[in-house]
Amino acid sequence: MTPEWVIAAIKIFFIFFVNLAFFTPVLGWIERKQSAIIQDRIGANRAAILGFKVYGLVHSLTDALKTLMKEDFVPTGAHKFFHTLAPFISLTAAMTSFAVIPFGGSYIVYGEKVNLVIADIDWGILFIFGFGSLATYGAVLAGWSSNNNWSLLGGMRASAQMLSYEVAMGLSLIGVMMVYGSLRLTDIALMQKDFFHWGIFLQPLGFVLFLVCAVAENKRAPFDAPEAESELVAGYFTEYSSMKFVMFWMGEFIEMVTISGILTTIFLGAWHIPFVSDAMLLGWFSFAGADVAAMLAIAVNVMTFYSKIMFCIWFLMTIRWTLPRFRYDQIMRLGWKGLLPLSLLNILITGGIMLIIKGVS
Repeated sequence: MTPEWVIAAIKIFFIFFVNLAFFTPVLGWIERKQSAIIQDRIGANRAAILGFKVYGLVHSLTDALKTLMKEDFVPTGAHKFFHTLAPFISLTAAMTSFAVIPFGGSYIVYGEKVNLVIADIDWGILFIFGFGSLATYGAVLAGWSSNNNWSLLGGMRASAQMLSYEVAMGLSLIGVMMVYGSLRLTDIALMQKDFFHWGIFLQPLGFVLFLVCAVAENKRAPFDAPEAESELVAGYFTEYSSMKFVMFWMGEFIEMVTISGILTTIFLGAWHIPFVSDAMLLGWFSFAGADVAAMLAIAVNVMTFYSKIMFCIWFLMTIRWTLPRFRYDQIMRLGWKGLLPLSLLNILITGGIMLIIKGVS
């Protein structure tokens, strides 16, 4: 019998490798190339190793090496401890939230039950909100501790914006909890085996509200006022360099992966393929034996899950390079006067429909 801690360690390593070691450098390249295509440019294509340019992918490696060799500068008058702590908070909050997101179902492989989720807890959605909100402290501490006016303004904008949109984002998922009757993400994912039971069909308004709030929480354009280059140099991380700057950058991309994972799990059917059940997959691969069939089904489901994540990332990046930045007052007005009332309306409509259906049945 394989110890449970070994299986847990394998899952943690997989998530760490895919999200941190793969997605972080590759997403930097994807963003540069996608922006180039949208703007009718070529994009990164010069850096090469032994003459191989790999369509500009070498730039991610050279940029990482260049950044690592830069000086770790702490400005005069800055609070050194909090200046160092801030990027760690932002990165840790983004990475930890993925622990409760299931990237596959439950399988029996060589007599062992394998659940493709690191922490299958009853209050998974609350866990995401709890750790996701910690990223606010990273931005605020970075702005305050840098002893820089532009950084301070960026930190203030980040705190007001992130705290404001957390309210509407939390309320946007209340309808999902009402429909599926659970806070456990694995339960919500399992209830979407039927294509027409996907969250995007049962909660279309909730999907749109959560998507907008998530983009604002990640401080990506058009909600990038906390780091507006044309106004605040680089906002709350103006005074950061070397690895600390990279950690903020990594946190932003990993948070984008986490947001895509949440969207996939709650609204896009998780690892399920439309009109194809896990039992059908196991039946197709049954010629290879039960254990190999389970492993092949795991591979297909994991690839399906991450394919949906890549689609969500592409969509988020398309938004990033399509819409102009909102003014700060427009951002706050949209959050409090637009999304918050709509999220409350979504709860009211969901409750009304559920009562009607219950009365009819």
